[in-house]
Amino acid sequence: MAKAVRFYEAGGPEVLRYEDVEVGEPGPGQVRIRHVAVGLNYADTYFRNGTYPIPLPNGMGVEAAGVVVELGEGVDNVAVGDRVTYTGFLNTLGAYSTERLIAAAPLIKLPETISFETAAAMTMRGLTSSYLMRRIYDFKPGDSILLHAAAGGVGLIVSQWAKLLGLNVIGTVSTEAKAEVARAHGCAHTINYSHEDVASRVRELTDGVGVNVVFDSVGKNTFMGSLDSLKRRGLLVCVGTASGPIDGFNPQLLAMKGSLYMTRPALADYIADPAEKAALAGELFDHVGSGRIKIEINQHYALQDAVQAHRDLESRKTTGSSIFVI
Repeated sequence: MAKAVRFYEAGGPEVLRYEDVEVGEPGPGQVRIRHVAVGLNYADTYFRNGTYPIPLPNGMGVEAAGVVVELGEGVDNVAVGDRVTYTGFLNTLGAYSTERLIAAAPLIKLPETISFETAAAMTMRGLTSSYLMRRIYDFKPGDSILLHAAAGGVGLIVSQWAKLLGLNVIGTVSTEAKAEVARAHGCAHTINYSHEDVASRVRELTDGVGVNVVFDSVGKNTFMGSLDSLKRRGLLVCVGTASGPIDGFNPQLLAMKGSLYMTRPALADYIADPAEKAALAGELFDHVGSGRIKIEINQHYALQDAVQAHRDLESRKTTGSSIFVI
């Protein structure tokens, strides 16, 4: 019998249930996949707590890696025995499971240079980092970025990638231990937001100019500081709302603070086109497979420990990536 983590009402980590499930046979366009490792992402908590409303009961998780064990009618992009990974949104919900049915379209074949564990830890974070580095802004060597949550899963990948591009990376962290991790992965400077004013330190570090781009995954608590850290005509990229959504925003603020730009991208819109998804994945796999970018898996959990995993994630105890090992 397969196992899965499901939930029947929105709420805290305690609503997650580890239970037996019947998988069944794949229908047209579907495959049955046996998971080897499953990714844990902050976005998972948004589904669980109701920030992203979905019909209930439902499964949890949107990212995993494993082996294709059965094909439905019409599937021709993968074969039985293929090593695959996937990430998405509603179309991949239910990843916290030992086996599942899933549409074949989101599946990405894994090169031999990428392990299942690495894939589960980086497919969502890595593809997010890939489009942030290669699609959002025309970076040039010497450009500066402010990266919130620099010691997190996306943060560690972005810092390494940014360093490869010759960028000056300023990362925010909450502890000195996290600062050491961030600096070891490409941050030229770190700011401890628990006792330093982020915007003031950014101005000091950039000779009063500010940064070209801010990547802000925190949201409500960092929004104004992020705007105040940008140079004239700089870009704020809102990539998450860990502290809550940004409310009551007046676009006139962008003009008042230097004709700034702001965007709220979603990974789904950058991997919707198969060719673009393949290009982003290919560049990611090349960097990771060659060792130029290292994926730090700092937390391993059993699937039945999903409640504790969510508690650790929301209390900011984690660094790098976290996975469930099946």
